[in-house]
This record gives sequence, structure tokens and C-alpha cells, in this order.
Amino acid sequence: MRWLISIPLLFLLSGCADFGYYWNNARGHLAVMDKRVDIDDLLADDGIEPGLRERLALVQEIRRFSVTRLGLPENDSYLSYVQLDRPYVVQNLFAAPEFSTRLQRWCYPIIGCASYRGYYDEQRLLAYVGELKADGLEVYVGQVPAYSTLGWFDDPVLSSFVYWPDYRLAGLIFHELTHQQIYIDDDTTFNESLASAVQRVGTELWLQSRERVEELGRLSRWLAYRGEVVALIEATREQLAGIYQRDIADHRKRALKTAAFAAAREAHTLVAEKHGITGGFTAWFADELNNAKISSVTAYNDAVPAFVNMIRAHDLDFAAFFDYAAAVGKLDKQQRDNCLLAWKQGSVPAGGVCPGTGRGEATAS
Repeated sequence: MRWLISIPLLFLLSGCADFGYYWNNARGHLAVMDKRVDIDDLLADDGIEPGLRERLALVQEIRRFSVTRLGLPENDSYLSYVQLDRPYVVQNLFAAPEFSTRLQRWCYPIIGCASYRGYYDEQRLLAYVGELKADGLEVYVGQVPAYSTLGWFDDPVLSSFVYWPDYRLAGLIFHELTHQQIYIDDDTTFNESLASAVQRVGTELWLQSRERVEELGRLSRWLAYRGEVVALIEATREQLAGIYQRDIADHRKRALKTAAFAAAREAHTLVAEKHGITGGFTAWFADELNNAKISSVTAYNDAVPAFVNMIRAHDLDFAAFFDYAAAVGKLDKQQRDNCLLAWKQGSVPAGGVCPGTGRGEATAS
């Protein structure tokens, strides 16, 4: 999950009723930016901790690959480092009604609307959570290790993710840079699915370039596990939507809802055992489940297969892929959704519900 923030011309927002929220987030973000230290300067310091030196040198390698192979922006993002005082940089808030899987949306200046709301300030977050719950909404708060400023700032490497396994570190950087490459207002699923697809394929290519066979195997197992878990969560969300549409008493809906969550937990245990995963989503399922939590996952992943198919159809030519994805992003919302559904299902002829690829008929593999 990610928090997208853009703060230029902040003071023009002073007439907005939600100015306090923007002001506190601006302060939180700028406090992070003020802690940036150039990675080259850190690597030139003989006193740097050896483990951090190794990780930052790896970031530089990943960054070069992101430009030369994946066609991602060549700018100053991820060329600096910030040591945080906590294991996350921001917290994302999701909310949904008791009997609906539709996430509440919030609209922001410049970046448009999104199905989450980010917070640096714990007390402000808890106060707003209390308001939402008082209004009868279910709430999920997720801790976020990284976010993108969509190119408005030079995003730094953060201590919250620098020690992640190599393939996860590379994937996160590819993901966040993709947000700088293409971002569509008011479409969380498009933006997050696109970035996740580039993350997935880009990480595979990066590991192949380094001949990291063992890590490729771990990545393959993780993707297989994660794919099944996301499918399980989506199936649970659809089951819940069906329950909520039924003409039955609220207490009966609550009982069926509880049973659906219990079944999802049991199913996840079997999936994790099948793939030999001891972490993953285990803690996520063990904690409270609700509509907001379930829907937060599907909002980020639904169109990932569509974009992976697009990348493959463009023969891993990322420049051509990004041009095509940008054209899809310019469609109106219904056309865009229809196009992504077609790609998700397999084969898309040039023209039709999608823009032409410039390669005759594009076939997803």
C-alpha cells in the first residue's frame, strides 16, 4: 500500500475547510525531506555502518537498472537517504460502511480522489478514526513504509525499507518510480495495479540480470502465494457484497459476515502451508477483519494481471508499454475499465475497446 502526496502551492489551500489536515501532512512530509542525506556523501564516509553501506550501494545499482532497462524516470529520487525514528513513514486510513465493500473516497488538490487518507500525526489519525466509527463506518489503518510524491519532490530511500530482502527492495523502488512515470487522477486501481505490474516484471528482469536463481525461486513462490491470497480476499469481498444485497435482517447479515471472515482465515492458513510461507499475510488475517480492510487489498491489485499481460504483449519493451498504458489512461473511466478487463481476460485486438498497440494485434501471454 502507498501514500501519494503533493504539496505545491500549499498556502493556496488556506480557504479549504480541511486546511489543518493538509498543513499537518505538509509539516510531516517536509520534516522527512529535511533529514535527507546524499547517498554519495554517505558512501564516502568511512564511519558509515557496513550493512547500511552495502544496502545503499545496492540501491544505486537498482536505480541504474530502473532507468536503463525499465525506462523509469532518471531524476534525483532514491539518491538520498533518511533515517526514520519508526518502522513506517506514514499511516493510511481506509473506511467502509458496515454493509458495503465500497471504500469511502477522499479528494485532494492536484492528485484528485483516492480511497485512502494518509497521516503522519498519530493523534489526528486516532481522532478521525473515532469520528468515522461514530458515524458507523468500519476502519482499517495500515502502516506504510514508503510513498511517492509523483515527482514533486526527490523521494528518498527510507530506513523503513532499506534492509528489506534484495528483491523486495528493488520491487518497491520500481513501484514508486512508476507512479512518477504515469499517474491517473481519481483511479487508485489503475495507478496501483500499473505500479505493481512493473514491480513484478521489473524485479524478475533485475534478478535475471544478476543471475540470482535462488532469489528468483523465492520471488516465484511469493508471487504464487500472494496471487492466491489476493484471489481469496477478492472472493471474500464478492461473497460479502452478495450477503449485503440480500433482503435479510441485519443480525443475519452480521452472522454471515462473521462466518465469511472465519472461512477466509482458515483458507489462508491452507494457502500459506501449501507455499511454505510463515509470514506473508498471516498477521493480517489474524487481526480484525472488516469491509475496509478486505477492500483495501482489492483496490490495489485488481488490474495487475491486465498490466502484466500488456508488458508481455509489448515484448518487455517498457518504453512502448508506458506509451500504451498512458493511452489507456486517457480513456474515460468506463472505457478504461473495459480495456483493462479485456487485457485481464487474455487477448486484445488492436482498436476495439482499447487503443491500438502499434504492433498489429496484441496478444497477452
